[in-house]
Amino acid sequence: MIATIRGIPASSLGLAAHPAQDPQCVRRAFESGINYFFFYSAGEKRFVDALKPLVQRSRDEVIVASGSGSRTIRGLRAARGKTFASVGAETLDVFFAEYINPDDGTNTIFGEGGVLDELRKWKAEGWIRWVGATAHDRTLAKKLVKDSRVDILMHRYNMAHRKAAVEVFPAAVKSRTPVVAFTATRWGTLLKPHPEWPGEPPTAADCYRYCLENTAIRLVLTAPKTTAELNENLRALHSSPMDDETRDRWERFGDVVYKHAGGRTHDYESLWP
Repeated sequence: MIATIRGIPASSLGLAAHPAQDPQCVRRAFESGINYFFFYSAGEKRFVDALKPLVQRSRDEVIVASGSGSRTIRGLRAARGKTFASVGAETLDVFFAEYINPDDGTNTIFGEGGVLDELRKWKAEGWIRWVGATAHDRTLAKKLVKDSRVDILMHRYNMAHRKAAVEVFPAAVKSRTPVVAFTATRWGTLLKPHPEWPGEPPTAADCYRYCLENTAIRLVLTAPKTTAELNENLRALHSSPMDDETRDRWERFGDVVYKHAGGRTHDYESLWP
């Protein structure tokens, strides 16, 4: 279970940093029931500066998650030090080995003395509470959830990109590895009308609710730019479960978006089928 130091379960939505995000979103999110906060690195200064007072005031009531894409022990430790200093914490709840991909050498990540070994050592020494890993590649994601050193997987999942539900999530459920879903709105493209879709597109809350329907997913990240966007997204915290008809409708919409993307709406997305 992902929980605060006090034992409060993680909220179903987690606030993630966004370069254009209003720093007031951090305080507003916490006041509204969000207790999971994620930033990729200490370089996301506006988010971190807003989070620091909250951490200092209510450390036992929030889950602070960050990480590094470094593949060296020296780089990982440097990132850890910068992260701790940036939020004024002596421990971090989750530290992710970020963007593990097929170009990484197997030994670099999984081998003796590699990235996962280093993070497991941190956990044993009390620097972090959980070892996390992020990946887009589904074969790697499946391998990660089967690795006993990985406590939490962060993985891309949304209405248009659903293959993880078949190829990754069953293994995560079997190993009891909670999944943090990200890109639920596909960088906002799922919120836009489509010429081949008869009707309105989903709301952000619909996108988060859809992800949370999968039993492997423990929480979904949201990265609003404004407090108004955050208020809309917060509806997902209090919404009823999605019925089969609604879920099927949004999957059909996702199929339309996926079919017609072709690299035109977001080249980065097209690189990860």
